Amino acid sequence: MKQLALFITFLLSLNVTAQSDQDALKTIYSQSLTNGNAYQWLDHLSNQIGGRLSGSVSAEKAVQYTKSELDKLGLDKVWLQEVMVPKWERGDKEVAHFTTNTSRFDVNICALGGSIATPKSGLEATVIEVKSFEELAEFGTKVKGKIVFFNGAMNPELIHTFEAYGGCSKQRYAGAYEASKLGAVGVIVRSLNLRQDDLPHTGSMGYMDLSNDQRIPSAAISTNDANKLSEALKKDTNLKFYFKQNCQQFEDVLSYNVIGEITGSEFPNEFMVVGGHLDSWDLGDGSHDDGAGVVQSMDVIRLLKESGIKPKRTIRVVLFMNEENGLRGGKKYAEEAKRKNENHVFALESDSGGFSPRGFSFDCSDAVLNKVLGWESLFKPYLIHYFEKGYSGADIGPLKNETIVMAGLRPDSQRYFDHHHAANDTFDAVNKRELELGAATMTSLVYLFDKYGTSDLPQVKEFKD
Repeated sequence: MKQLALFITFLLSLNVTAQSDQDALKTIYSQSLTNGNAYQWLDHLSNQIGGRLSGSVSAEKAVQYTKSELDKLGLDKVWLQEVMVPKWERGDKEVAHFTTNTSRFDVNICALGGSIATPKSGLEATVIEVKSFEELAEFGTKVKGKIVFFNGAMNPELIHTFEAYGGCSKQRYAGAYEASKLGAVGVIVRSLNLRQDDLPHTGSMGYMDLSNDQRIPSAAISTNDANKLSEALKKDTNLKFYFKQNCQQFEDVLSYNVIGEITGSEFPNEFMVVGGHLDSWDLGDGSHDDGAGVVQSMDVIRLLKESGIKPKRTIRVVLFMNEENGLRGGKKYAEEAKRKNENHVFALESDSGGFSPRGFSFDCSDAVLNKVLGWESLFKPYLIHYFEKGYSGADIGPLKNETIVMAGLRPDSQRYFDHHHAANDTFDAVNKRELELGAATMTSLVYLFDKYGTSDLPQVKEFKD
């Protein structure tokens, strides 16, 4: 009888735990949807500050604004962490056109981040179209003196659009490097966008070990214009393409990661990080990439306080600088954490836009993931269903070790690349409710990992009224 009583007590405790967690998540979601701050913060970042390219005046304004807002939350500590970042400026708006035997067609382009400028008078040459580095290599010396047109498109058959992005992003980053080695004079790259439109999408590119005199200008072309150019080349392989861009690389400048924390009540030396990157590209406002992640991360720490949750572990919000063209902020944070011998047990990043949250991808052991799957019933009322092993995030990546649990928020990705690195990544493209749902979902995961830790996590049984 004594054993039966103990067993019944154990079962009842599981239900009490589930009910407690169910109530906690309900409070978190209610607070976010009725009393959220994320949308208000994003409005200011997007409409009052705008694009926040590393090293720019706007990036510095964003640092000061977010620090002041974290100061207002009454956290235990808020500070700036120094980090040297690259400074690249686009300059005057780029222009481009191509001419056939009979007509001239204006083209929408933008310089890729880190590219050199064209000559002051612009650059004009015939074009070779390729869709892969392997195809480029087949041309060999025929590339010399020409502009290489990388027209590899994102695969529309892939439902997970980040997989489609990863499948062709190397053409953007390393296209100039590969083409220059064969003697090309310039590179234009099809924008990484699943939609057909007139917006060029920028992004980082690199010259790796090329000397200054081997470096060639690199630009992105809109998907509509990429299609037009490709069709025109089928009819006239000798057409001329002209583009002019005025970008410039400067010496590195001082910037900052913005950090705020709530000290843990039981395990203050176990650190849990939630964050996004404060910098953005310069064509739009950086609202989805990654203003959304920044304000959601800020609201996580506020929602914990508003929900009456006192974390056992130290919770840090980290707004990383320079993810887009250097990852200096993420590397600096991890470097300082190692130098101080800080024990980071969990890290969560939001850098996939402010769309409706679907769940999380985890970089962790199978044992931890299996325990996390026990929380599915808690998230089910909020339509959160995706819990898979996978990529977590660029900025938290440098923290990776054998024990830390890392996670990335996974919103619906179908519309993300319509805006990614383009002029239409603006505040009006973000839905307030979707943004707030993402903040609540992140807060809920932080709450559960803080409550149960990252090892020997209990299975939480579904509670039914």
